[in-house]
Amino acid sequence: MERQLILAIGREYGSGGHDVAKLLSARFGLKLYDRELLALIAQENQVDEKDLEWYDEQRSSRLLFRRVNGFDNSPGANIALMQFDYIRRRAEEGESFVVVGRCGEEILRGRPGLISVFILADREFRLTRVMAERGTARAEADALIVRTDRRRRAYHDQHCGGRWGDARSYDLCINSARLGIEGTADLLERYIKARNREEMPEGQTW
Repeated sequence: MERQLILAIGREYGSGGHDVAKLLSARFGLKLYDRELLALIAQENQVDEKDLEWYDEQRSSRLLFRRVNGFDNSPGANIALMQFDYIRRRAEEGESFVVVGRCGEEILRGRPGLISVFILADREFRLTRVMAERGTARAEADALIVRTDRRRRAYHDQHCGGRWGDARSYDLCINSARLGIEGTADLLERYIKARNREEMPEGQTW
């Protein structure tokens, strides 16, 4: 890979966004950053990973914590900033990778080689996937979808200027229910390669 390629993938819960990210990371030979970031940050800061997990992609509570001189003293905000800093450093060092969530499309905006995608899906498709993966009843799966999407939206919108899932914030939005997980990865692979042909100097490739 001669030029940096960064894929920032936002996703609705149950849409298969993480699975699509795994497929693309394998096809393009890229590192994948999702919950794995917590282990890396814990190691860097010599803290227990389990202490970070509770606050991962969580919006800070204004009732419990406050901002002083622009600084948010909540654990959730500080963990988010550590993740953002880690991702930016990897990008600045020229690494190519896939990042799932973590406001990737916003914190890396303007970087050459960045392609941002939001993956959504029909409710029935998401329910079927969550019930199968979690072994939960339909009502439980539906509540989990609502709760997780609300959490992701609140976290994203707290740290970003753009709105979570707003098509104007991403290069491409795609409904994974239409083509399935493999088909969605196939389409995105073609899109990425098409961007490569359009943006690369002649003879250069990712």
